[in-house]
Parts: sequence; structure tokens; C-alpha cells
Amino acid sequence: MGLLLHGSRTVSDILAVLLACLAIYTAGFGVFDNVIYYGLIVAIALCVSFLAVDRDAAPVRTLVVLLQIALAGLFVYLSWEWILFMLEQEEYLLEAETSQLIMAWMGFAVIGFATWQLFGTPMLAVFLLVALYVLMPSSWWGAGESWTRVAENLWYSSDGVYGRPVEVVGRTVLVFIVFGAVLQTSGAGQVLLKLAFSATGRFAGGAAHASIVGSALFGTMSGAAVANVVSTGVFTIPIIKRAGFKPKFAGGVEAAASTGGQIMPPVMGVVAFMMADVTGIAYVNIVLAAVIPALFYYMSLFAVVLIESRKLGIGAIPPEDRETMTRQDWLESLSFFLPLALLVVLLISGRTVQFAGYYALIAASVLSLLLFPKFRHPQQWWRALVSAGKTAATLLVIVAAVGFIIGVINMTGVGLKLAQSILSVSGSSLMLSLILVMIGCLVMGMGVPTVPAYLIIAVVMGPALQKLGVSTISAHMFMVYFGILSVVTPPVALAAFAAAPLAGAKPMATGMEALRISIAGFIIPFLFVFHPDILLISGFTVFGLIWSVLAFLLSTWLIATSLARFERYALPRWQCLLRLFCAIIVLVPEFIPAFVAAIAGCALLFAHHMSGKSHSIPLTDKNGR
Repeated sequence: MGLLLHGSRTVSDILAVLLACLAIYTAGFGVFDNVIYYGLIVAIALCVSFLAVDRDAAPVRTLVVLLQIALAGLFVYLSWEWILFMLEQEEYLLEAETSQLIMAWMGFAVIGFATWQLFGTPMLAVFLLVALYVLMPSSWWGAGESWTRVAENLWYSSDGVYGRPVEVVGRTVLVFIVFGAVLQTSGAGQVLLKLAFSATGRFAGGAAHASIVGSALFGTMSGAAVANVVSTGVFTIPIIKRAGFKPKFAGGVEAAASTGGQIMPPVMGVVAFMMADVTGIAYVNIVLAAVIPALFYYMSLFAVVLIESRKLGIGAIPPEDRETMTRQDWLESLSFFLPLALLVVLLISGRTVQFAGYYALIAASVLSLLLFPKFRHPQQWWRALVSAGKTAATLLVIVAAVGFIIGVINMTGVGLKLAQSILSVSGSSLMLSLILVMIGCLVMGMGVPTVPAYLIIAVVMGPALQKLGVSTISAHMFMVYFGILSVVTPPVALAAFAAAPLAGAKPMATGMEALRISIAGFIIPFLFVFHPDILLISGFTVFGLIWSVLAFLLSTWLIATSLARFERYALPRWQCLLRLFCAIIVLVPEFIPAFVAAIAGCALLFAHHMSGKSHSIPLTDKNGR
């Protein structure tokens, strides 16, 4: 049994490296053949996932391993048959035989099983409900499609499992996964954490601020909220707790900060690449539009931490415990900053995304070899490629499943039906429509990774927003943000639940705290619609941009202090409610009521500041720091 298990995992590692190498080759030299390439990478992805058997996966280990190997072999055969059929179809007009249609459904079943194994019950439930809907008779509220037509449209075509999601990930996204794996394996991640603690150590609540900065920097490499929590939270959460913060707050800060990594340019958790494909908007324009909102989000996290530090009397990290960046540290940090700068420069110059990613990867690899001696060992390179390949395999499995879901939505027109339902319920109220779409995005994103969540949401909810006159980029940024924020929204707050055991806190309590800490993230998407100047899209005005920035900053501070019921000292309940009211009104698109609310909000802050002189303000902790 041990030999079988070891062999299965070894083959999985080898295939993961092969997938990573294919990603590098494709980014640098292009796809050698579309049909062969997409069939190959999806087959490899399924094999990597099935053969990487967990040693403690089930009590009957031998049966588990044999089942995984059998499923991997079955999908390889199905992929081979798919490639042969599609290549022949390029020359002749073919009609799939009954046996081939059955094989298509076998492929759907294997992908559904892999989805459940990797992402759990929520994603499987979505997959099965969609499959049930498309086959169910129309008299039972289904689409009433025949199983043969579904197989033809979603397997033997470019609008299903092997559709646009697989194409975009295979061509563009995978090289950035390798890029992030190289930086993390080489040691750049540890340098970034040290930089974060060094930059924030002298601020009150510096440990929590360091978590925010570190997660933002890590987010540019990984962009996965749960992975960010696990990788940075192991170091940051214990330090935050030692500073005096409650366990649930420590976990909540890490979850909220890691979630922001998915909206942090230029990589944005690879969702920016998918948005560029779905909308037709240039990737550079999407990244530019995301800059100010991302800064808004992280500034709001800093504000929450500052208020909590004042409330608990937590000071800065003691000087003797602060991290200091040495000359060598600054030199090693170039392995992260220079490739990132090269990536931005190439994108601005008009190069393709995959071209920029390829040369950024080369720059990161060369610098890592020069600056990190341990990375010169072949074993470290192997680890980086295995890590990248397994992450890529996981992403390909989920986008293959999403391809099936999107194919059903396009095939049945259910997305347009839902858009019409939203419009009929909300009438002419844009705000009500936005709230309904927000709820839909949060529900669809619960338990589902960001990329598939966005793809499903964009197809289903996008038409509703655009019919209301919302611009394409505003609508899609709105959906992206709420799809991302679902990972800190109870009851299925995946990022918060991942942080809870690291913090020694209850998962639901950590989720509620993460929700409170990241509350500004729920405001920002509405700015995309009511104050689109912050997206820097064509036609924005300087006054509109300045007003949007000032209104958001004021609103965020009012909300953060009211929810904490503290600013310089404890706030009475009536003032908290008044602050919340002003914070909401200041963001409305009509200038007069917004301006009046801004004056009222500033008056509340000024009155609080003046009356604070007669209060004892806890600016230091019990040790006098």
C-alpha cells in the first residue's frame, strides 16, 4: 500500500511539473495547437488532482488510491477521444455517435467528482443543480433539454467544458501562477513579511498593520484569500494576539487583509484576466480602474485597526522587538519589486498579458537565483514547479466545471430570465436592483473560489446591471468585489474560517469580526456606480474624483468609529446612529444632500475632538508603550 501511495503521489508531482512547464512554454511561444493543448492541460489537471492522494483521505486507503487512479485513467481516455474527434471535426462535418455522447456525460461526472473533492459540497451542489435544471422537463421548471444535445453543446464544442474559461486560464493565467510560486519558494515572501513589520512597527497596533501590509504584498503573488491566510497568518496572527488584540480580531484582520489581495493590482487574484476576456476591456484599463478602490480598501483596514488599538490601549511594537530591514533585505526585496515593475511597464507599453508575465517570470527567476543561494538547489526549483503545477491543476478543474455551468446558462438563456426578474422586482429603482445583485453575488460566491464565482455571476447578473444603464466596467467591478467579499461574509466565510483555528477563536465569531473589519469593502462597489470617477475611466473629472475620495474617507471613518463605538473615547449610541446616517447620505450621487451630510459628519468629528480634551484618552498600553 505504501508503495502504491508513494507512486501515485510521485506521478502527480511529475505531471504538476509538466503542467507548469507547459504554462511557461505557452506564455513564451504560444499554443502549438488549440485542441491538443486544451485537451492535454485539462487531462493533466484532473490526473494531478486525482493522483495527489492525501495519506489520511479515508480509512480504506487502498480502495481510495485505486479509485483515484482509475478515475485519472478514465479521464485520460476520454480526453484522448475528445482530441481525436475535435481534430477530425476540423476537416469534416461530424455528428457524435451515441457512445461518444455517453463518454461526454462520463466526462461531466468525473469533473463533478473532482470539483467535489477539491472544493467541497457547495461547488458540487451548484454543478449538480445546473445539470439537473438543464435536463428537467419545462413542466417541472427545468430547461427541458435532451441529454444528447447537452453532450454535443457542452463537450464537443467551444462553449462548455473546453470553452473560454479554460482557454483564458490556459493561455494567460497559468504563467502568473508559476511567477507567484517562484517568488514564494525562493524566500521573497519572508522578506515581504519582514518589510511589512519594519514599515508598521512604530504605529499603534503595529502587528495588525503589518498583517495588512504583508497580505497586500502577498496578494500580488497568490491572490487567493484562503492561501494568503494560511501562508501569512501562521506568522502574523500570533504576533497580533501577543500585542493585546482579541483572538477573533486577530483572525478577522488576517482574513480581511488576505481577501483584499484579490483586488490588489496588477494580478488581482487572476480575476482581472477573466474580466478582460468577458468584457473586452483592455487588461491595463482594468488594473488602472482597480488601483484607487484597492487603496481605499486597505486604508479602511488601517483605520479599523487604529480605532481598535486606541480602544484597547495598545501601542506600537516595542523598539527592541521591531523588525529592521538590513541592506541585504532591501537587496533581496528586489526579487519581488523589479519583476513587478517590469510587468507593469510591459503592460503599459502595449505588450500582451502573457508576454509580460513570461518576462516577469524570467526576471523573478534570475533575481531569485542571484539573491537567494538556497534557491539554486535543483530541489527548490522542483518544489516551485510542483507547487505551481498543483495550483494550476486546481484552477483548471474548477474552470472546466464552470465552463459546463456557463454553457448551460448560455444554452438555456436563464441568465437573461434572471436579469428580467431582478428588473421586474426592483422596477426603476437602481439602488434596489444593486442590493438584489449584491445579495445574489454574495450567495453565489459563498464556498466558491473567486474566479469561478465571478464567471458565474458575470453571466447571470451582468445583463441586469447593464440594462439599468450601469457602464460595463462599473458593473463588472461591482460583481467582482461582492464575489470576493463573500469569503468574509458569514455563514460561509471561508477566509475567516481558515483564520479561526490559527487564532484559536470560534469560526463564526471570527467571520463576524472579519465582516465588521472589511465593512468598507461593501461600500466601495456602490461607488463604482454612483461615483464612477474613482475608476479613472474615460470622461472622469478631477472634481468628481476628489469629491469621491473625500466622501469615501469621511464615510469610512464615520462607519468604522460607529461600529466600534469608539474614536478618542467611547461614543454614545445616539452618536453612532447619527454617524452611520451621515456616512450613508454622504455617498449618494446627488451633491446637495451629500454635501450637507459631509458638513454634519465633520461637525460630529470636530465636536468629539474638542470634547475629548476633557476625557482620559488611552493612547498607550498598560506597559506605557
